[in-house]
Amino acid sequence: MYPTSGKQGLGGLMQRLSPAWLLVLYYLLAIVAGALLLTTSWAARAEPLSFLDALFTATSAQCVTGLAVVDTGNALSLFGQLVVLALIQLGGLGLMTFSVYFFLALRLGVGGRGRWIIHETLLHTPVSSWPELVRGVLRLSLTIEAVGTLLLALVLVPQLGWGAGLFSALFHAVSAFCNAGFSLFSDSLTAYRAHPLVNFTIMTLIVLGGIGFLVLREMLDFLRQLPQTRRRPPVLSLHAKVVLLTSAVLIVGGTLLILLLEHANAFAAVPSGEACLAALFHSVSARTAGFNSIDLAQLRTPTLFLIIFLMFVGASPGSAGGGVKTTSLALFWAIFSNRLRGNRHTSLFRRTLPDELVTRALALVLLALILMALALFALLCVQSPDLQHETTRPFLSSAFEVVSAFATTGLSMGETARLTVAGKLIIIVLMFIGRVGLLTLAFAIAGRERPAGARYAEENIMIG
Repeated sequence: MYPTSGKQGLGGLMQRLSPAWLLVLYYLLAIVAGALLLTTSWAARAEPLSFLDALFTATSAQCVTGLAVVDTGNALSLFGQLVVLALIQLGGLGLMTFSVYFFLALRLGVGGRGRWIIHETLLHTPVSSWPELVRGVLRLSLTIEAVGTLLLALVLVPQLGWGAGLFSALFHAVSAFCNAGFSLFSDSLTAYRAHPLVNFTIMTLIVLGGIGFLVLREMLDFLRQLPQTRRRPPVLSLHAKVVLLTSAVLIVGGTLLILLLEHANAFAAVPSGEACLAALFHSVSARTAGFNSIDLAQLRTPTLFLIIFLMFVGASPGSAGGGVKTTSLALFWAIFSNRLRGNRHTSLFRRTLPDELVTRALALVLLALILMALALFALLCVQSPDLQHETTRPFLSSAFEVVSAFATTGLSMGETARLTVAGKLIIIVLMFIGRVGLLTLAFAIAGRERPAGARYAEENIMIG
């Protein structure tokens, strides 16, 4: 047998890899390429970044997390900031979405693997035209980012000048829409806590980027059809209803709880209007965006625990955000409410959900909890080897960091700056798994069915 050529060998390897592992490979290649670029002298203003810090930054940007071990605005040069911006955009919209779009533009077509990746990333129902879907996603996303850039430029250009102001507006608009949380300001957006235009622009971008691209498209179609179909108004899909309702409940509920918990603490000396705006901002941002307009160290422990819960839930499927997703939370509520009423099936909005979907959601959330528990245990071990804690809340700050990394949120209680080498590696792995691991797991669980094994006689055990 003659040896295969390098091209044939690589092609054979790509053919043998499952679509899920191809997705992982593409993300890994982007992270490594970004890390290598960030280690160059062009990427830093002073000393070049170490490979570990560059790898951490590239992973955080590609996985749209926002955790940073270096100051993006001060430590990185314009070239380094452009590398971070490109990684955020590629990670937020999905490498495969870009790749498929370029294949379509070159008229090379989309294979079965490309279709699977688009389906797992974007879709909940079949579509009639794949090319139009991908082009529509890109057009809609870039349009939203452009509008956000223009709105932020109205504030930042007069303050920073045309060049720096426009770039800062573009950077923050892309970072907000992709739910990345990276900022060019050392204190994130605390200087703009009372600025309505900046706050509402950033919040709108976060929400639009976090509800999912297909929900956005469905909402636009709904608004277009509404004036034309007065007798029979258009109906949103079950997926869109669940996403929009759950997102609204989390945002409103989170805002009210933050106000209630912090009215005599962080907001004690803050005007009521500014306090309401800050509470709304953090209720939105905690859902995988990672911007902050107040110092998290000022918040009470119950408020931080609430933010951990919001981070864990995260954004919606097919979006730029992470977490276990709003639909999983809605599904859990449906399971409990239906079981309490004695209903064997799980239904939402007068629609019965497949049992396979329920099993998949339960498995994904359970595995996410197990992963975060193991990561928290490991982080506590490597961060406090001599049992000397630098903070009064070491367990909470480490748990906050772990959930923030896994949910690709980017908020931190200051633990990121204190990470050891082993701690940075743990957070890097968590950010990567949080971005692509659940998709891989979903494909593995929902893959082709195997022949059923032997079925034995049933017998109960005691639970509860």
